[in-house]
Amino acid sequence: MSFGARALIRLGALEHNLGVIHRAVPGAKVMAVIKANAYGHGKIAVAKYLSNVDSFAVARLQEALELREAGVEKPIVLLAGVCSEEDLHQSTEQGFEVVVHCHEQLEMLKACDGAAATVWLKIDTGMNRLGFHPNEAAEVLSMLGNMSSVAELRLMTHLATADEVGNELTQGQLDRFASVIRGFDGAVSIANSPATLAWPGMANAHEHFGFSGDHWVRTGLALFGVSPYADRSAADLDLQPVMQFEARLIATKPLLAGARVGYQGRYTNETDTTLGIISAGYGDGYSRHFRDGTPVLLNGRRVPLIGNVSMDMIAVDLGLDANDQVGDIAILWGNGLAIEELAPWANAIPYELICGVMNREASELVI
Repeated sequence: MSFGARALIRLGALEHNLGVIHRAVPGAKVMAVIKANAYGHGKIAVAKYLSNVDSFAVARLQEALELREAGVEKPIVLLAGVCSEEDLHQSTEQGFEVVVHCHEQLEMLKACDGAAATVWLKIDTGMNRLGFHPNEAAEVLSMLGNMSSVAELRLMTHLATADEVGNELTQGQLDRFASVIRGFDGAVSIANSPATLAWPGMANAHEHFGFSGDHWVRTGLALFGVSPYADRSAADLDLQPVMQFEARLIATKPLLAGARVGYQGRYTNETDTTLGIISAGYGDGYSRHFRDGTPVLLNGRRVPLIGNVSMDMIAVDLGLDANDQVGDIAILWGNGLAIEELAPWANAIPYELICGVMNREASELVI
């Protein structure tokens, strides 16, 4: 297939990465987080392929509705809950599980006369974003337990610094959540990707935290084969990248010493070399913040980005004796060039880059 820039999505890597997650937390149920179009990977394709997860999670109602319309029947969790009574009615009609994190949502549930919903009560243990303070937990649990609109009650929290293994802030969050869930007989969800793979206690969460219901982990980034840690690569964790972002080499020509390259002539070449132009730019999701020297993988070797990223093109230094041919495929990130290595070159994080892929041309799905 002819293409300029594309995201090659290797669905088979999802299954491998899910196996890594299962081995890290034996017996835990997996909530696959596929918000933001499955982190840029295509939420419908991912959801249809991942038949052996226990549920999916999205941020917004519209994402969940699109999955249902596409025939996805597994449970779907709305991580931000709902914003109106109308949204709540739509959610209960579709059987979506809703997160409740504020008093306004409690009032919506109290007034709801639709089908009863599975409710995830969110406790804010220190993220200071969404959720009830642990001191409110007992009262809110009692309120929800007396509502006819609640079919099943579950508990969750979100960890702010789990990607820094051993961070005392995370330990404080875990201790505060333990005080809420100890003795709870319903389902509990604590761990995101970094906590799932590395934090002590997650593999034996029932014993560690003292609850008796199902243990759920919410995995997003790791599922897509990206390391959630700054000091460990995906390969270190036995994760395989699902996305390979790639583009074509569309031109080569001599570049003399002293030549300036691209908009504003930001880069000045020091020696004679060969210029390569690759068909990807910020219009495709290749960040304009990538700086000179950012590696691009071409024909098995790394060549450096030179000059400003354009909307549709980037320039690279191929070297004086380059034999690369127009039409060759350049890997911007993926196998051999991990996105967690690339992200610092743009002062970015891997989440930002993979979610930003524009898919101006259809992604290609392979097993």
